[in-house]
Amino acid sequence: MSTLSLRLPDSLHNEIKSLAKQEGISINQFISSAVAEKMSALLTESYLLKRAEHGNKEAFLNAMSKVPDIEPYQEDKL
Repeated sequence: MSTLSLRLPDSLHNEIKSLAKQEGISINQFISSAVAEKMSALLTESYLLKRAEHGNKEAFLNAMSKVPDIEPYQEDKL
């Protein structure tokens, strides 16, 4: 485990403290979780971009052409 010294504006620190208390976790846990969520979002984007490089538009369009062109069920409509 590593120790990190972090400077935050007082307003942000107070908000984090309040949110961590609402969640019943420590400030460290809150910040660790927030960093992990951000990393996950960024790594997912990178992963998807790499996968897209190997995509085949023709195969995609062929697969989509097999999907029936019908109205969605009422409960599926936005």
